[in-house]
Amino acid sequence: MRALRPLFCCIAFVLTATPALAQYNKAAGENAPMESVRKVVTRKDGTQEAREELRPAARDGFGNAKGSQNDLAVDGAFEGQTVAVLQFYTQDFDFSLPKAALKEKGFSVYRWVNQAPSPKELRKGLQKACQLWIISDSSQRLTPEHVKVIKEFFDAGHGVYIWGDNEPYYADANVVGQALLGTTMQGNVIGDQTVGLRKDEAGPGLLRRHLLTTGLEYLYEGITIATLQPSPQLTPLLHGSAGNLVAAFYDNGGKRAIFDGGFTRLYNKWDTAGTARYVKNAAAWLTNVERFGDAVVRADLRGTPAQKPSPKQ
Repeated sequence: MRALRPLFCCIAFVLTATPALAQYNKAAGENAPMESVRKVVTRKDGTQEAREELRPAARDGFGNAKGSQNDLAVDGAFEGQTVAVLQFYTQDFDFSLPKAALKEKGFSVYRWVNQAPSPKELRKGLQKACQLWIISDSSQRLTPEHVKVIKEFFDAGHGVYIWGDNEPYYADANVVGQALLGTTMQGNVIGDQTVGLRKDEAGPGLLRRHLLTTGLEYLYEGITIATLQPSPQLTPLLHGSAGNLVAAFYDNGGKRAIFDGGFTRLYNKWDTAGTARYVKNAAAWLTNVERFGDAVVRADLRGTPAQKPSPKQ
Protein backbone atom coordinates (compact mmCIF):
# COMPACT_ATOMS: atom_id res chain seq x y z
CA MET A 1 0.00 0.00 0.00
CA ARG A 2 2.87 2.40 0.74
CA ALA A 3 4.16 1.94 -2.81
CA LEU A 4 0.79 2.95 -4.24
CA ARG A 5 0.44 6.11 -2.14
CA PRO A 6 2.70 8.31 -4.33
CA LEU A 7 0.71 7.23 -7.38
CA PHE A 8 -2.58 8.19 -5.71
CA CYS A 9 -1.09 11.54 -4.72
CA CYS A 10 -0.01 12.24 -8.31
CA ILE A 11 -3.45 11.36 -9.64
CA ALA A 12 -5.12 13.60 -7.06
CA PHE A 13 -2.81 16.48 -7.99
CA VAL A 14 -3.62 16.17 -11.69
CA LEU A 15 -7.35 16.06 -11.03
CA THR A 16 -7.30 19.13 -8.79
CA ALA A 17 -4.90 21.09 -10.98
CA THR A 18 -7.00 20.63 -14.14
CA PRO A 19 -10.09 22.86 -14.43
CA ALA A 20 -13.13 20.59 -14.73
CA LEU A 21 -15.87 23.03 -13.74
CA ALA A 22 -19.11 23.01 -15.70
CA GLN A 23 -18.71 26.69 -16.61
CA TYR A 24 -15.37 26.14 -18.36
CA ASN A 25 -14.65 24.85 -21.84
CA LYS A 26 -12.22 21.98 -22.44
CA ALA A 27 -9.75 24.55 -23.78
CA ALA A 28 -9.46 26.22 -20.33
CA GLY A 29 -5.87 27.26 -19.68
CA GLU A 30 -4.62 26.47 -23.18
CA ASN A 31 -3.31 29.30 -25.35
CA ALA A 32 -3.35 27.18 -28.51
CA PRO A 33 -6.28 24.75 -28.14
CA MET A 34 -6.47 21.54 -30.13
CA GLU A 35 -9.58 20.14 -31.77
CA SER A 36 -10.64 16.59 -32.48
CA VAL A 37 -11.16 15.72 -36.16
CA ARG A 38 -12.79 12.56 -37.44
CA LYS A 39 -10.74 10.96 -40.17
CA VAL A 40 -11.46 7.83 -42.22
CA VAL A 41 -8.38 5.67 -42.80
CA THR A 42 -8.18 2.90 -45.41
CA ARG A 43 -6.36 -0.21 -44.22
CA LYS A 44 -4.11 -2.38 -46.43
CA ASP A 45 -6.91 -4.93 -46.84
CA GLY A 46 -9.19 -2.24 -48.26
CA THR A 47 -11.43 -1.87 -45.22
CA GLN A 48 -11.93 1.52 -43.62
CA GLU A 49 -11.67 2.71 -40.06
CA ALA A 50 -12.82 5.99 -38.51
CA ARG A 51 -10.29 7.60 -36.20
CA GLU A 52 -10.24 10.72 -34.07
CA GLU A 53 -7.15 12.89 -34.53
CA LEU A 54 -6.09 16.02 -32.70
CA ARG A 55 -4.95 19.07 -34.61
CA PRO A 56 -4.54 22.79 -33.82
CA ALA A 57 -7.82 24.68 -33.87
CA ALA A 58 -8.47 26.94 -36.86
CA ARG A 59 -7.04 30.45 -36.40
CA ASP A 60 -8.55 33.88 -37.00
CA GLY A 61 -6.78 36.66 -38.89
CA PHE A 62 -4.75 37.60 -35.79
CA GLY A 63 -3.55 34.08 -35.01
CA ASN A 64 -5.92 33.21 -32.16
CA ALA A 65 -8.08 30.08 -32.15
CA LYS A 66 -11.52 30.63 -33.69
CA GLY A 67 -14.79 29.85 -31.99
CA SER A 68 -16.41 30.45 -28.61
CA GLN A 69 -15.53 26.88 -27.62
CA ASN A 70 -11.98 28.20 -27.26
CA ASP A 71 -12.97 30.92 -24.78
CA LEU A 72 -12.50 30.14 -21.09
CA ALA A 73 -16.24 29.89 -20.40
CA VAL A 74 -19.09 28.05 -22.09
CA ASP A 75 -21.60 30.36 -23.79
CA GLY A 76 -24.42 31.23 -21.40
CA ALA A 77 -22.65 29.66 -18.42
CA PHE A 78 -23.15 32.71 -16.21
CA GLU A 79 -26.80 33.42 -16.96
CA GLY A 80 -28.25 35.45 -14.09
CA GLN A 81 -24.87 36.82 -12.96
CA THR A 82 -24.22 40.57 -13.04
CA VAL A 83 -21.07 42.58 -13.64
CA ALA A 84 -21.31 45.90 -11.77
CA VAL A 85 -19.36 48.76 -13.36
CA LEU A 86 -18.26 52.11 -11.95
CA GLN A 87 -17.48 53.94 -15.20
CA PHE A 88 -15.92 57.33 -14.62
CA TYR A 89 -14.17 57.76 -17.99
CA THR A 90 -16.84 58.06 -20.69
CA GLN A 91 -15.43 60.04 -23.62
CA ASP A 92 -16.38 58.11 -26.80
CA PHE A 93 -16.88 55.07 -24.57
CA ASP A 94 -20.40 53.75 -23.88
CA PHE A 95 -19.38 50.21 -22.79
CA SER A 96 -21.59 48.68 -25.49
CA LEU A 97 -18.85 46.45 -26.94
CA PRO A 98 -17.79 44.81 -23.67
CA LYS A 99 -21.46 44.53 -22.67
CA ALA A 100 -22.28 42.59 -25.85
CA ALA A 101 -19.28 40.28 -25.34
CA LEU A 102 -20.21 39.59 -21.71
CA LYS A 103 -23.79 38.82 -22.73
CA GLU A 104 -22.49 35.85 -24.76
CA LYS A 105 -21.46 34.20 -21.50
CA GLY A 106 -24.74 35.10 -19.77
CA PHE A 107 -23.61 38.18 -17.81
CA SER A 108 -25.77 41.26 -17.52
CA VAL A 109 -24.15 44.64 -16.86
CA TYR A 110 -25.17 47.23 -14.26
CA ARG A 111 -23.38 50.59 -14.58
CA TRP A 112 -22.99 53.74 -12.56
CA VAL A 113 -21.81 56.36 -15.06
CA ASN A 114 -19.70 59.49 -14.43
CA GLN A 115 -20.45 59.73 -10.71
CA ALA A 116 -20.32 57.20 -7.91
CA PRO A 117 -23.48 56.37 -5.98
CA SER A 118 -23.54 56.91 -2.25
CA PRO A 119 -21.59 54.27 -0.30
CA LYS A 120 -24.93 52.90 0.90
CA GLU A 121 -26.25 52.54 -2.66
CA LEU A 122 -22.95 51.04 -3.79
CA ARG A 123 -23.14 48.37 -1.08
CA LYS A 124 -26.75 47.64 -2.04
CA GLY A 125 -25.85 47.35 -5.73
CA LEU A 126 -22.90 45.08 -5.07
CA GLN A 127 -25.16 42.66 -3.21
CA LYS A 128 -26.65 41.94 -6.66
CA ALA A 129 -23.32 41.47 -8.48
CA CYS A 130 -20.70 38.74 -8.79
CA GLN A 131 -17.91 41.23 -9.54
CA LEU A 132 -17.07 44.94 -9.82
CA TRP A 133 -15.21 46.74 -12.62
CA ILE A 134 -13.86 50.24 -11.95
CA ILE A 135 -12.94 52.40 -14.96
CA SER A 136 -10.98 55.37 -13.70
CA ASP A 137 -10.88 58.98 -14.89
CA SER A 138 -8.42 61.80 -14.27
CA SER A 139 -10.17 63.03 -11.12
CA GLN A 140 -11.02 61.02 -8.02
CA ARG A 141 -14.71 60.16 -7.50
CA LEU A 142 -14.44 57.57 -4.72
CA THR A 143 -14.36 58.51 -1.04
CA PRO A 144 -12.78 56.46 1.76
CA GLU A 145 -16.28 55.17 2.53
CA HIS A 146 -16.63 53.88 -1.05
CA VAL A 147 -13.27 52.17 -0.82
CA LYS A 148 -14.32 50.51 2.42
CA VAL A 149 -17.38 49.04 0.69
CA ILE A 150 -15.27 47.83 -2.24
CA LYS A 151 -12.77 46.21 0.11
CA GLU A 152 -15.59 44.40 1.95
CA PHE A 153 -16.79 43.07 -1.39
CA PHE A 154 -13.28 41.98 -2.36
CA ASP A 155 -12.56 40.39 1.02
CA ALA A 156 -15.78 38.37 0.66
CA GLY A 157 -14.23 36.72 -2.40
CA HIS A 158 -15.89 38.68 -5.18
CA GLY A 159 -13.77 39.75 -8.13
CA VAL A 160 -12.63 43.32 -8.77
CA TYR A 161 -11.23 44.59 -12.08
CA ILE A 162 -9.41 47.93 -11.66
CA TRP A 163 -8.90 49.77 -14.96
CA GLY A 164 -6.73 52.84 -15.50
CA ASP A 165 -4.95 54.26 -18.51
CA ASN A 166 -2.21 56.72 -19.37
CA GLU A 167 -1.52 59.61 -17.00
CA PRO A 168 -3.69 61.15 -15.54
CA TYR A 169 -6.49 58.61 -16.10
CA TYR A 170 -5.80 56.46 -13.08
CA ALA A 171 -7.02 58.55 -10.15
CA ASP A 172 -9.46 56.04 -8.65
CA ALA A 173 -7.53 53.07 -10.04
CA ASN A 174 -4.63 54.06 -7.82
CA VAL A 175 -6.82 54.71 -4.78
CA VAL A 176 -8.43 51.28 -5.02
CA GLY A 177 -5.23 49.57 -6.17
CA GLN A 178 -3.37 50.84 -3.14
CA ALA A 179 -6.17 49.84 -0.76
CA LEU A 180 -6.69 46.33 -2.13
CA LEU A 181 -3.35 45.38 -3.66
CA GLY A 182 -0.77 47.75 -2.22
CA THR A 183 0.29 49.17 -5.57
CA THR A 184 -0.39 51.87 -8.17
CA MET A 185 0.19 52.66 -11.84
CA GLN A 186 1.88 55.65 -13.44
CA GLY A 187 3.19 57.15 -16.67
CA ASN A 188 2.23 57.32 -20.31
CA VAL A 189 3.63 54.79 -22.77
CA ILE A 190 2.67 54.68 -26.43
CA GLY A 191 1.53 51.15 -27.22
CA ASP A 192 -0.84 50.46 -30.13
CA GLN A 193 0.77 47.09 -30.83
CA THR A 194 -0.28 43.46 -30.72
CA VAL A 195 1.88 41.30 -28.47
CA GLY A 196 2.30 37.53 -28.49
CA LEU A 197 3.02 35.04 -25.73
CA ARG A 198 5.75 36.01 -23.30
CA LYS A 199 9.11 34.34 -23.90
CA ASP A 200 10.67 35.33 -20.58
CA GLU A 201 9.70 36.80 -17.21
CA ALA A 202 10.27 40.41 -18.31
CA GLY A 203 8.11 40.28 -21.44
CA PRO A 204 6.88 41.66 -23.69
CA GLY A 205 3.79 39.53 -24.10
CA LEU A 206 1.09 37.48 -22.42
CA LEU A 207 1.40 35.02 -19.56
CA ARG A 208 1.33 31.46 -20.88
CA ARG A 209 -1.13 28.74 -19.88
CA HIS A 210 -3.40 30.60 -17.51
CA LEU A 211 -7.21 30.61 -17.38
CA LEU A 212 -7.21 34.34 -18.21
CA THR A 213 -5.27 33.76 -21.44
CA THR A 214 -7.30 30.78 -22.65
CA GLY A 215 -7.42 30.77 -26.45
CA LEU A 216 -5.06 33.74 -26.70
CA GLU A 217 -1.71 33.75 -28.41
CA TYR A 218 -1.96 37.41 -29.41
CA LEU A 219 -3.54 40.42 -27.68
CA TYR A 220 -3.81 44.11 -28.51
CA GLU A 221 -2.19 46.13 -25.71
CA GLY A 222 -4.12 49.41 -26.02
CA ILE A 223 -3.14 52.74 -27.50
CA THR A 224 -1.63 54.78 -24.67
CA ILE A 225 -1.06 52.84 -21.49
CA ALA A 226 0.11 53.23 -17.91
CA THR A 227 2.75 51.09 -16.22
CA LEU A 228 2.02 49.10 -13.07
CA GLN A 229 4.43 49.46 -10.20
CA PRO A 230 6.03 46.24 -8.92
CA SER A 231 4.17 44.39 -6.18
CA PRO A 232 4.87 40.99 -4.65
CA GLN A 233 1.12 40.48 -4.36
CA LEU A 234 0.57 40.57 -8.13
CA THR A 235 1.36 38.09 -10.90
CA PRO A 236 2.30 39.73 -14.23
CA LEU A 237 -0.30 39.05 -16.92
CA LEU A 238 0.55 41.38 -19.81
CA HIS A 239 3.81 43.16 -20.59
CA GLY A 240 3.43 45.74 -23.35
CA SER A 241 5.51 46.03 -26.51
CA ALA A 242 7.82 48.45 -24.65
CA GLY A 243 8.39 45.86 -21.91
CA ASN A 244 6.32 47.75 -19.34
CA LEU A 245 3.90 45.86 -17.10
CA VAL A 246 0.39 46.73 -18.32
CA ALA A 247 -1.78 44.20 -16.47
CA ALA A 248 -1.39 41.86 -13.50
CA PHE A 249 -3.66 39.81 -11.28
CA TYR A 250 -4.14 38.85 -7.64
CA ASP A 251 -5.26 35.32 -6.80
CA ASN A 252 -4.72 34.46 -3.17
CA GLY A 253 -6.79 33.32 -0.21
CA GLY A 254 -9.89 32.83 -2.33
CA LYS A 255 -9.80 36.44 -3.55
CA ARG A 256 -9.25 37.64 -7.11
CA ALA A 257 -8.54 40.99 -8.75
CA ILE A 258 -7.02 42.34 -11.96
CA PHE A 259 -5.09 45.63 -12.15
CA ASP A 260 -4.82 47.03 -15.68
CA GLY A 261 -3.29 50.18 -17.17
CA GLY A 262 -4.91 49.98 -20.61
CA PHE A 263 -8.66 50.61 -20.58
CA THR A 264 -8.55 51.86 -24.20
CA ARG A 265 -8.73 48.16 -25.17
CA LEU A 266 -12.37 48.23 -24.07
CA TYR A 267 -13.51 50.52 -26.88
CA ASN A 268 -10.68 51.51 -29.23
CA LYS A 269 -9.70 49.06 -31.99
CA TRP A 270 -11.98 46.51 -30.35
CA ASP A 271 -11.74 44.16 -33.32
CA THR A 272 -7.96 43.94 -33.02
CA ALA A 273 -6.38 40.75 -31.66
CA GLY A 274 -8.10 39.01 -28.79
CA THR A 275 -9.93 41.82 -26.98
CA ALA A 276 -13.44 40.33 -26.89
CA ARG A 277 -12.15 36.93 -25.79
CA TYR A 278 -9.97 38.47 -23.10
CA VAL A 279 -12.90 40.46 -21.68
CA LYS A 280 -15.04 37.31 -21.53
CA ASN A 281 -12.22 35.31 -19.95
CA ALA A 282 -11.63 37.99 -17.33
CA ALA A 283 -15.28 38.11 -16.27
CA ALA A 284 -15.48 34.32 -16.10
CA TRP A 285 -12.32 34.12 -13.99
CA LEU A 286 -13.38 36.92 -11.64
CA THR A 287 -16.66 35.12 -10.93
CA ASN A 288 -14.45 32.79 -8.88
CA VAL A 289 -16.39 29.56 -9.38
CA GLU A 290 -13.43 27.73 -7.85
CA ARG A 291 -14.42 29.31 -4.51
CA PHE A 292 -18.19 29.53 -4.81
CA GLY A 293 -18.81 26.23 -6.55
CA ASP A 294 -20.35 25.07 -9.81
CA ALA A 295 -23.73 26.57 -8.96
CA VAL A 296 -22.18 30.06 -8.70
CA VAL A 297 -24.98 31.05 -6.34
CA ARG A 298 -23.47 34.13 -4.78
CA ALA A 299 -24.34 35.21 -1.24
CA ASP A 300 -24.26 38.91 -0.59
CA LEU A 301 -22.41 40.54 2.27
CA ARG A 302 -25.22 39.58 4.67
CA GLY A 303 -25.27 35.97 3.47
CA THR A 304 -28.60 36.12 1.61
CA PRO A 305 -29.03 34.97 -2.02
CA ALA A 306 -28.08 37.53 -4.63
CA GLN A 307 -30.77 39.11 -6.78
CA LYS A 308 -30.37 40.42 -10.30
CA PRO A 309 -30.78 44.21 -10.58
CA SER A 310 -32.42 46.13 -13.37
CA PRO A 311 -29.59 47.81 -15.32
CA LYS A 312 -29.47 51.58 -15.11
CA GLN A 313 -27.92 51.94 -18.53
